[in-house]
Amino acid sequence: MPQPLKTGKLPPPRLVPNARRRVREYLTPPEVARLIAAAGRVGRHRERDAALVLLMYRHGLRVSEVVALEWGQVDFTTATLHVRRLKRGTPAAHPIGGDELRALRQLQRGQGNGAAFVFMSERGAPLAAATVRDIVARAGDAAGFTAQGLSVHPHMLRHSTGYFLADKGTDTRTIQGYLGHRSIENTVRYTELSAERFRGLWRD
Repeated sequence: MPQPLKTGKLPPPRLVPNARRRVREYLTPPEVARLIAAAGRVGRHRERDAALVLLMYRHGLRVSEVVALEWGQVDFTTATLHVRRLKRGTPAAHPIGGDELRALRQLQRGQGNGAAFVFMSERGAPLAAATVRDIVARAGDAAGFTAQGLSVHPHMLRHSTGYFLADKGTDTRTIQGYLGHRSIENTVRYTELSAERFRGLWRD
């Protein structure tokens, strides 16, 4: 039987689970604030990038959802964001905070009339997913997370949303609806890792 030819190529490296590459998969609220501030002081499009990180965190947006975000989903009159979920997620209407409204209005003024998408490139096209990953990674470096051994990526912001809501005592069904999970099994992990359920076990 003929033997396969040896090409001299090495097999591709095995993927390492995220849990082994990072100490955790979410940021605390003060850490998110650091990341937003860092995004607002590095790069060529600081206002856009800071707004991008802010909205991804506040609304638990995936990369695919934020690059597809259109101005038609933003209702400035009622301060509402109409979130379209991908990956078979359930859509929802989220309230928009004052800081988000200010950032969005500033972005819209900079784009001028006729822009369809909220987050645009210099060429007038929606941001690519790779660009969003670069923006978040660059902000993570500038905020000092990489030096601390914490590699920041965009989906970490969505996890941060879930953990924040769970830690403040939000019920699991509400978190499920907010993040657009079809299955509550995807939501339970946030409540399982929340420290809130253990508060009061030890008294000084």
